[in-house]
Amino acid sequence: MNTPPAVEELAGKLRSLGWVTDLFVGGSAATGDYRAGVSDLDLVALTDRPMDRHHRSAIAAIHADLDASAAAGADLGCAYVEISALSEPATRHPTWTHGELVERTVSGIVRAELVRHGFAVLGRQPQSVLPPLSNDDVRRAAQAELSGYWATAARHPWWWLNPSIADLGLTSMARGRHALATGNLITKSAAIDSARAPEWLRADLRARREGRPVRSPRLRTAWLAWRDACRTTAAAHRWRPRSDGYAEREGVDGDTPTRFSRCD
Repeated sequence: MNTPPAVEELAGKLRSLGWVTDLFVGGSAATGDYRAGVSDLDLVALTDRPMDRHHRSAIAAIHADLDASAAAGADLGCAYVEISALSEPATRHPTWTHGELVERTVSGIVRAELVRHGFAVLGRQPQSVLPPLSNDDVRRAAQAELSGYWATAARHPWWWLNPSIADLGLTSMARGRHALATGNLITKSAAIDSARAPEWLRADLRARREGRPVRSPRLRTAWLAWRDACRTTAAAHRWRPRSDGYAEREGVDGDTPTRFSRCD
């Protein structure tokens, strides 16, 4: 596996602390879809003790130094999970993201990515620490993702005028639909092919995924992405486990918002 240098450097610094036991790589860096300067780096570290303010200060200093050097522009984020709390999905953990240490959960999708594709740069492999996940477990994780943040975003149509939200939404909806349908995960790059968008917009998404500075019509893109989120999150809300997997309820494709104000 080709590990970005910033991740290797972080692993070395965490190893020297003595209380970080494992460092896992997930997301695009684990699936082979990593694009330098475009993709972020999604990491999870395990600790052998709760993190007090001294531990947190040490972690923040390490990441601040990396963000100014080896990880500059890499959008490297890492959750720090006490090993005894790993089985508690609702627990919030110290997480370095976008230049600060905050408290976040480790979502079901992140756990699924680690179990299905993740690898370790320090300590044990994630598959030996995290429990295995069935296809229905992955479906439930996708439903939670779609019914959580993305359902909230669908209720705020003006958020979608942010081009980054629109791009991420289109690929996230495609990935969510695939996970619900199959119980498997696909990469962001693969999801572009099944994004609910006209071909010109899918071409723009591919270009931006490759790091090319292509711009799409802002309002039109926002409308298309928001409409897709309204449809997909509504379908996800209605999903229930079935022996034959997931299928959108009849009529979901017709649940089309008629104006850029709310999901009708």
